[in-house]
Amino acid sequence: MKKPRFFLGIDVGTGSARAGLFDARGTLLGSASHPITLWKPAPDHVEQSSDNIWAACGRSVRAALRAAGCSGADIAGIGFDATCSLVALDAEDRPVSVSTTGRAEQNVIVWMDHRALAQAARINATGHPVLRYVGGVISPEMQTPKLLWLKENLPETWRRTARFLDLPDYLTYRATGDDTRSLCTTVCKWTYLGQQDGAGWDASYFNRIGLGDFVRENFERIGTRVRPMGEAVGGGLTPRAARELGLRAGTAVGVAIIDAHAGGLGMLGARIGGGKVDAPALNRRIALIGGTSSCHMAVSPRARFIRGVWGPYASAMIPGLWLTEGGQSATGALIDHAIFSHAAAAPLLAEAKRAGKTIYEQLNARLDALASAGDVPHPAALTHDLHVLPDHHGNRSPRADPTLRGAINGLTPVSYTHLTLPTNREV
Repeated sequence: MKKPRFFLGIDVGTGSARAGLFDARGTLLGSASHPITLWKPAPDHVEQSSDNIWAACGRSVRAALRAAGCSGADIAGIGFDATCSLVALDAEDRPVSVSTTGRAEQNVIVWMDHRALAQAARINATGHPVLRYVGGVISPEMQTPKLLWLKENLPETWRRTARFLDLPDYLTYRATGDDTRSLCTTVCKWTYLGQQDGAGWDASYFNRIGLGDFVRENFERIGTRVRPMGEAVGGGLTPRAARELGLRAGTAVGVAIIDAHAGGLGMLGARIGGGKVDAPALNRRIALIGGTSSCHMAVSPRARFIRGVWGPYASAMIPGLWLTEGGQSATGALIDHAIFSHAAAAPLLAEAKRAGKTIYEQLNARLDALASAGDVPHPAALTHDLHVLPDHHGNRSPRADPTLRGAINGLTPVSYTHLTLPTNREV
C-alpha cells in the first residue's frame, strides 16, 4: 500500500463548505465547494443544519479528490475550520432544534444571529472579570448569550441537548467520535481561559450569569477536554465518517480552528519580501480576513486589554501569543445586501450571466469605465462625496455595540444611479 502523501483542508463558511487538497509544500492540487442551507425564521434569527453542513463537506471532499486525480487513500491528514456557530445534539448525537419553528434539522445558531441581545446586555451588566478577556463587552455573536437565550426561551431544547458544540468542534466530533474541543473556539467564543496560570472554565462566571447548570454538570455539555489546534483527535476518522467523506478510516484529524483564525494564522505567518517571520515581525503585523464578516487580527507576547477589541485570547491562534481581534459584523454580506436590494440588481445579474461574468466583475468593469470617463485617479475616488457607516448589523469594534445601524450620507440621484445601473443604460 502506498504511503499517503497529501493533506485535506475542509473550510465551512456561512454560505458553503469548501475542500482543498494540498501536497506537503502547500501546493493546491484540487478544490471544490458546495452550498449550505441558511434559514432566517425571525428577525435576528439565523439558523443552519449540522447534517446539511456535513453532507456538503462530503460532496466537496469527493469533488476535490476528483479534481486532483486522487483517492481517499492518498490523504495523510485532515484539518477542519468553520464559522463559530452553535450546534445542539442530543445524547444519541441527533439534532436538537434551536429554532422557534421547532424543526429538528435547524439545530445550529449561526454566528451572525443576534437573538440574544437582551441576554448579552444582562451578562455585560454583571461586570464579571471574565469579560476583560472579550474586550470588556461580550457580543451576542458569542456562545454564552446564545446558551442563556436557549435556556430561557426553549426549555425543552435546553433539557434534551447533551452536547453544545462550536461548529469547528462539531466537525471533528462527527469525524472522529472524540469530543475534544479546540483552544481556539473555546477561548474566543465561550470564555474559556487559555492562559497557563489559570486555564479552564470560570465557574463563578457561569453561576453569575444564570448558566450554573454547566458548573453542576462539571461542564460536560460544553467540553471537558480542550486542546491546541492541530493536535491529533482520537483515533482519526471513524469508519462511518470515512464512508461519508469518501476517505480512509483512521486518517488523522487535527483539532479544529475558527475559519477567520485559520486565515489569520496563514496571513501573519506569510513571508514578505523574503523577510524572516520572527517574534518581532509577528508583534508588528495585523491580518485582515474578509468574508461574510471581516476580522482584524494581531498577536503579541503580552496581553493587551483594549475595551471594544475582542480578547486578549491566550494561545487562541498562535501558541504562546495573545490574540486581539477587531472587525465588522457584515462585510461581504453587506456588499451583497447593497447590490441585491437595489432595483437594478435583476437586469445587472442577467447582463452579467450573458457576458459569462459574475455580478461583481460586471460592477468592477462599470466602476473602471466611470473612473476613466470621469478622469479620476482610481475608481474609489468616484465616491469621495459618499460616506458609509457600515454598522448595518451592529458594531464589533471599537464601539462593541450590536444595536448600532448603518447609514449612507451623500447620495444623489446621479451618484447612486451611476454606481449601480447596467452598462448598457444611459445615465
